[in-house]
Amino acid sequence: MSNLTVRQKEIFEFIKSKISDKGYPPTRMEISNYFGFKSPNAAEDHLKALKKKGFIEILSGTSRGISLSNVDEGIPIIGLVSAGSPMLAEENVEKRIPPHPISSHGVDYYLRVKGDSMIDIGIFDNDLIAVNKDLNIKKGSIVIARIDDEVTVKTLKEFSANKVILRAENPNYKDIVVNPNNVHFDFEGTCVGLIRNIS
Repeated sequence: MSNLTVRQKEIFEFIKSKISDKGYPPTRMEISNYFGFKSPNAAEDHLKALKKKGFIEILSGTSRGISLSNVDEGIPIIGLVSAGSPMLAEENVEKRIPPHPISSHGVDYYLRVKGDSMIDIGIFDNDLIAVNKDLNIKKGSIVIARIDDEVTVKTLKEFSANKVILRAENPNYKDIVVNPNNVHFDFEGTCVGLIRNIS
């Protein structure tokens, strides 16, 4: 819920509590009265924001036309990965978003990019890359690799039993060359798409 404002979180929790207690959602007027808004239009604006962010659905033509989205069942967005923790550990999950037809391969999670090492192929800081965990790793793929406790996104340049070369797509960065026998090395997945927030 890190992308919600304080007020949006309060309204979302209010809606959840009403559905849990009474079995149905509040009306716009009930939301307005509870939060002291001057008109139901203010409540409507917050509801539209919650809908846009994927937390609720709004059904037209009914005063109680609010339903909760299955945000806890969506595809996780992974933020900063804690050293040594599994990629999909709950503490790494920023939020979940509804499935999006971004790739025919399927998306297991989104990874938030940090840094500018891949800008020459159009992957920028704060982009969300869609990751498939099960695709066959091959040379030329954009891969998510774990080297000891660090996770990185790079292009796979070379891959053998004794040598892996990960290429940055930015001339300011050198290739990463590792011997998988000497470090803890694993492929976490392959990039199959990208989402950019341009707001």
